[in-house]
Amino acid sequence: MTPASPLQRRLEALARSAYPLHMPGHKRRLAPAPGLGCYAWDTTEVPGADDLHAAGGILAAAMARTAALWGAARSFYLVGGSTCGLLAGLRAAAPWGSRIICARNCHKSVYHAIELGGLRVKWLTPPVVEAFGVYGSVPPAAVAAALEQCPDAACVVLTSPTYEGVLSDIAAIARLCHARGVPLLVDEAHGAHYLPLAQAHGWRGGALAAGADLVVQSPHKTLPSLTQTALLHLGAGGRIDPDEVERQLDVFETSSPSYPLLVSLDGCTALLAAQGDALFAAWRRRLDRFSAAVRPLRRLRVLGCGADGPHPEIFARDPGKLLAAGGGCTGPALARRLRQDYGLETEMACGPHVLAMTSVADADDALDRLAAALLALDAEAPGPAPAGPGPAVLPGPGPAACTIAEAVRRPRAECPAAAAVGRTAAEYVWAYPPGVPLLAPGETVTPDFAAAAAALAAAGTPLRHTCARTPGCVAVCGE
Repeated sequence: MTPASPLQRRLEALARSAYPLHMPGHKRRLAPAPGLGCYAWDTTEVPGADDLHAAGGILAAAMARTAALWGAARSFYLVGGSTCGLLAGLRAAAPWGSRIICARNCHKSVYHAIELGGLRVKWLTPPVVEAFGVYGSVPPAAVAAALEQCPDAACVVLTSPTYEGVLSDIAAIARLCHARGVPLLVDEAHGAHYLPLAQAHGWRGGALAAGADLVVQSPHKTLPSLTQTALLHLGAGGRIDPDEVERQLDVFETSSPSYPLLVSLDGCTALLAAQGDALFAAWRRRLDRFSAAVRPLRRLRVLGCGADGPHPEIFARDPGKLLAAGGGCTGPALARRLRQDYGLETEMACGPHVLAMTSVADADDALDRLAAALLALDAEAPGPAPAGPGPAVLPGPGPAACTIAEAVRRPRAECPAAAAVGRTAAEYVWAYPPGVPLLAPGETVTPDFAAAAAALAAAGTPLRHTCARTPGCVAVCGE
C-alpha cells in the first residue's frame, strides 16, 4: 500500500484539529459520493493549509519536491489541466500583440491563448508520416528558418510528444532558440513520464532535460494522478520571468483550487520517488513484450512496434503510445471490435486509427491481451488501411486572412463547407480527441478541408465546431 504523502498527512492532521466553519460545504462529514474518501481532507486556504497562489508552506514544499524529481528550476501545481498551464505559460512568454512561432498541430488551448493575447503567428507545419496519416516531428531546420524570418519572435511553441507519441528533437530546437535569445515552450501534456528516472528504461527526449524554458505536463494521462492535475515546469536559463508566470496563473487558474487534486500531485511525486525505478522497469517490460508479440502482423500496423518503421519523418517516438491502423476497416470499427469482442476500451478512434494509451499503472497482462486481440483481428482482416486523413493531420490549410483574435470578432454566417471554400473561417473545427484544430479562425477555407471533413464524417469521426450548428456547415466571416 502506498503511504500517504506529506501534504495528505498534514491536511488529515488539520482536519482533526478543528471543526470546519469554512468551505467546502460537505464539512468533511458528508461524503459527496459513496467511496469518495478524500472529502475528509478537502479544505480551503485556512491557516496551515497554505495557498496555491501565494505558496510558502506545505504547498511550496510539495512543489519543490516535484521540481527536484523532474529536474525543474521551479514547478507549479495546476488543477485546471495542461490547458491552464498553456494559457498562462504562453501569456507569460509572449506579450499582448507580439509575434510567435508555433507548430500548427498544437492543442486548441494554445490557439485560445493566441486568441486571447492577440498574437500574430508564424506557423510550422510538420511533415506527415504517410503510412499512418499523422504528423511527424518538427524539423530543427524549419525552426531555424522561421527564426530567421521572424527575428522579433517572442517565443517558439511546440508539442512533443504529440497525442500519437511523436517526439521532436527538442535539444536541437532549444539550442537554435537560445542562440537568438528566444524562449521555447513545450506542450508535453502527454509526456509527464519524461522525468530523469525514466531515462534508464529507454524513455528519451524529455523537454526539460533538453533545455526547454517552459514545459507543461499532465500527470493524469500516464502517471497515477487524478484527472485535471497538471504541472508547469520552469527550465533553467532565466528566459522566463517566474513572477510573470505566477501572475498569469492567478488569471487562468481558479482561486479555489481542489486540495484532493493537489494531494494527488504530491502523492504521485512521492510514489515515483519511492517506487519509480521498479514501475518504469515493469512498464518497459510490458511494452517490449507487446512489440515482440505484434511482429507477425500483416495487415494491421502499430506505429514503431513489431515490424513497423523506422519513419524518416519521426525523430523519436514515445513507446507508451500504441497507434494501430489497417485491416481494411476504420478506426471506430476497429475500436468497436476491441471493445465488444475483447473487452478493451481504447483511448481514441478517429479516421483510420485506434490509439491505446499505456501507463505505469497498467495490469501486467493488459498489453499481452491487446497484442493477442490485434493478432486475431489481423488474421481475419481483408486488406490494408482505408485511405483517409488521421485525426491530427491538417487538410491543406489556406493562408491566414487575419489574426484569430480579429476573425472571432467579425460578423459571421453559416454556409455549407463546399460553399465556404475561399472564404475566411470564423470558427475552430476539430476532432476531439486530440483537439488539434483542422480549421482555425482567420484561415482561408480550402477544398482540402471540405474533402477531409466529409471523409472524417464518413469514417464515423464527428467534428466539433465552435459556432456552426448546422451539419455540414462552417461559420465564415461576413462580407
